[in-house]
Amino acid sequence: MTQDFRGKTVVITGASAGIGAAAARRFGELGATVAVVGRSPEKTAAVAAAVGGRAHLVDYGSLDDVRRLATDLLDTYDRIDVLANNAGAIFTSRKTSADGHEMTFQVNHLAPFLLTNLLLDRLAASPDGARVINTGSMRYRKAHLDPDDLDSTRDGYRGMRVYGASKLATILFTSELARRTQGTDVTASTFHPGSVATDVMRDNAVLGTIMKSRLLGKAAKAMILSPEQGAEPLLHLATTPGPDTVNGAYFHRLTREEPKNEQARDQALARALWERSAELTGLPVSSPRQQDESSGAPKA
Repeated sequence: MTQDFRGKTVVITGASAGIGAAAARRFGELGATVAVVGRSPEKTAAVAAAVGGRAHLVDYGSLDDVRRLATDLLDTYDRIDVLANNAGAIFTSRKTSADGHEMTFQVNHLAPFLLTNLLLDRLAASPDGARVINTGSMRYRKAHLDPDDLDSTRDGYRGMRVYGASKLATILFTSELARRTQGTDVTASTFHPGSVATDVMRDNAVLGTIMKSRLLGKAAKAMILSPEQGAEPLLHLATTPGPDTVNGAYFHRLTREEPKNEQARDQALARALWERSAELTGLPVSSPRQQDESSGAPKA
């Protein structure tokens, strides 16, 4: 297991609290240069100061701000070795982003999809190989993703159902990213951290209150993991030897798991989601490498 991150750069989104902050601390202890990405200026700066990293602010409700963040990161770091897409949110009622998308879908899928693609060349240039690690949720298991209704405009709005669909999208995104980066030194994995008390519910007053109140029984509270425990799978996937062995894989905590949802294993759906997401974020639908392969042109 690689434990020496000296000279390496780790970008962690959603790092102002919870799992992201815990992971930032651990990577800092391993010697990494840590890019602490968050929404709160005060919390993000505090974590960055504590880990000896640098704070980067972003609002995932704006894709233009994601583009600005990517430019900031590329201007600041000559290399990026790990990108941890950890930021996420749940909303109990429909909210619309500045770009006109349902907010959960944008924050949990479109924004990290865009950021990853904008950083992909820098990741691919890492001399030691790079890893993209996406924070998922077991909520994907009972979710259904409608590629023709990614903004969940049909059948009413139910926050947890929409959240589950967004985390199903995370697995599909990871799988397709792994496929598209074959032949490079970039690998991608996703994981369910367990039931962790985090700020993911910051915009969900009802669920946040339940998590903190007496409404949650003692037995249930005992099952809630600390942010440090929730960060363990992220650290495991970043440090495990032989990254190819976890490329495209989904982990339930520290255990590799075949996705327990037929859609999560649907390669055609993964491809369709990627192409639609590229359209929605203004990215090319196909990577240059795929264009070369489809045309029969020799690869550089």
